[in-house]
Amino acid sequence: MRFLFSLFLSFFTIYTLSSSSSFAQEIDLDEGEQVFSQNCAACHAGGNNSVNPKKSLKLNDLNTYSKNSFEKIKYQVENGAGQMPPFSGHLSDEEISNVAHFVLSQAKNELW
Repeated sequence: MRFLFSLFLSFFTIYTLSSSSSFAQEIDLDEGEQVFSQNCAACHAGGNNSVNPKKSLKLNDLNTYSKNSFEKIKYQVENGAGQMPPFSGHLSDEEISNVAHFVLSQAKNELW
């Protein structure tokens, strides 16, 4: 009985550890920068906004328009708004997450 319990506990531990790592996604800012360059920079070069200059990707503007979190930037990229098209059908979830992290990182570190 003790052997069966130990065996069950071992399998449960291995399953839990292996499945939890699949939920975690590593942030790849280099990929985010590449995705940004290929898909966003035409309108948002240097963190600006060529369509509506008041709504740049600079931290002050992100704060003003309540787009100052990873979740909100990710939602914007996925769904688009105004003249910005949605990218959910064009980019993978991982690419969208990485570009959202890149945009937020650039803004928070005042690199725009």
